[in-house]
Amino acid sequence: MTSDLKCRVYIGDTLDGKFVERICAGCDTLLHIAGIHSSRVVVKAAARAGVKRMVLVHTTGIYSKYKYAGEEYRMTDSICYKICRENGIGLTILRPTMIYGTMNDGNVSTFIKMVDRFPAMPTVNGAHYVLQPVWCKDLGVGYFQCLMETATIGHDYNLSGCEPIELRKMFDVIAEQLGIKRRYISCPYPIAYAGAWMVYLLTRKSVDYREKVQRLVEPRAYGHEDAAKDFGYRPANFADGVKEEIQEYKKWKKGRAKAGGLWRKRKL
Repeated sequence: MTSDLKCRVYIGDTLDGKFVERICAGCDTLLHIAGIHSSRVVVKAAARAGVKRMVLVHTTGIYSKYKYAGEEYRMTDSICYKICRENGIGLTILRPTMIYGTMNDGNVSTFIKMVDRFPAMPTVNGAHYVLQPVWCKDLGVGYFQCLMETATIGHDYNLSGCEPIELRKMFDVIAEQLGIKRRYISCPYPIAYAGAWMVYLLTRKSVDYREKVQRLVEPRAYGHEDAAKDFGYRPANFADGVKEEIQEYKKWKKGRAKAGGLWRKRKL
């Protein structure tokens, strides 16, 4: 399938090595943004296809002391480097922080809904811990800039937002752009973690929030100085980056309310 961008589109499974090898045949450079979980398959298949340069988009979750999959992430990085060294492939790994920018991001979109819904926001330890979320549009620019600079080969880069920001401040920014005010209810971490254990045991280990609670109080701010120096990466601050997502949320909420009104009218 072709598009107006003069590119060819293939639809398939990145965990299918034969599919990846087929679409990589004749390609010199690969940018893999489909997630770290398929990187091993993709790198092996692309190497067989003769790709000479790869840029893999992985995650800063590799740095977490709580992230259950952290060890797997580190192992994946190591295997990808080994395959590339053995095949003479230039490898660059990019590690975005928490990504936001659309109502499907699963991160800030959840915060927006919570801030809008709860006049008193529940937090753990007052939400006084720092994050460095990155706007999805800044990532797109960053990927392109990295590809255009061959000096990035053989290096790893964190791609984060403009500056660290406390989660509490993120809530304040969201509330301000929604035109509302919010209070905060703080639960001490030991109590929150004990509650997560209780849920885990009462549900016979089917519902597990333990790691999520642990990571709630873990600082997740990672600098992007190397990316700024090597390929000019300049991300937006959170207040500017979140504006479009707030507008998207307002339209979504308005459309949902309108649909609900039509349903009630039909029911009557």
